[in-house]
Amino acid sequence: MNMIKVQHVSKKYGQARGIEDVSFSVQPGEIIGLIGPNGAGKSTLIRILLSFIYPNSGEAQIDGLNCLREAKKMKQRVGYVPSEINYYDDMTVVELLRYSARFYKKDCEKQAAELAQRLELDMSKKITALSYGNKKKVAIVQALQHQPKVLILDEPTGGLDPLMQNIFFELLKQEKEKGTTILFSSHILCEVEKLCDRVAIIREGKLLKLETVEALRENTYKQIEVEFFEFPKTFDMPNHSNQQIIGNQITFLFSGDLNELLAYLGKYQLKNIRILEPSLDDIFLHYYERTALK
Repeated sequence: MNMIKVQHVSKKYGQARGIEDVSFSVQPGEIIGLIGPNGAGKSTLIRILLSFIYPNSGEAQIDGLNCLREAKKMKQRVGYVPSEINYYDDMTVVELLRYSARFYKKDCEKQAAELAQRLELDMSKKITALSYGNKKKVAIVQALQHQPKVLILDEPTGGLDPLMQNIFFELLKQEKEKGTTILFSSHILCEVEKLCDRVAIIREGKLLKLETVEALRENTYKQIEVEFFEFPKTFDMPNHSNQQIIGNQITFLFSGDLNELLAYLGKYQLKNIRILEPSLDDIFLHYYERTALK
């Protein structure tokens, strides 16, 4: 059974676009990365999954439960880290976590204490005394303390220093090993690249591609670096994008038959050539540039 299932979901804000006809599914224990710039529709999709807002059409499910009609049961099984953190300032951290645990009707004291220790979070401090980074730690503990089946994370690393980010990623890997399903929204592509099983690329409310990082690289593109003794007056090779020229060197993404590439380049006097696997940043920019031209 799919742990997360989204079927033809659309949402408009009056005449403004939210998301349009988005469909995908997530298997148990899988980590899916949602990538796209601000305004692409990532947070709209997450808010629909959490029943904070309602879609104009389509249906979303978590663990077989309809996110709209069965929202109360669904939320018992979900942990959520929002991009922006707002809490009751006059509570201490431990008071807030105990208050949150009551919604799940579980004793979360041990789990919360262990998580706080891992994240170096002082549970005796009041929320008002915490930095933004420490408030984000509170959100992480709150999301994980009841050991949910599904984690939904909206730009979760904002405010965390690099050391805490690494600890957080280790926590997520441990959750994955336990079978937790994770939906991870980010515009920091290196985070998604090293953490996620599959990547969903979103542009202007539409899902452009849902694929493994390996497949995006291996089946579609190669990054080519060519250095000429003298740069040619014309370079009109087909099937390439993201072209950058510095001096006598050109770098680009290539999709096609490598034999055809080498045959084309064979017309020139080459000083050096390198064929590399592209980064997720390169692939992401390629999809955005390609769809922008349509």
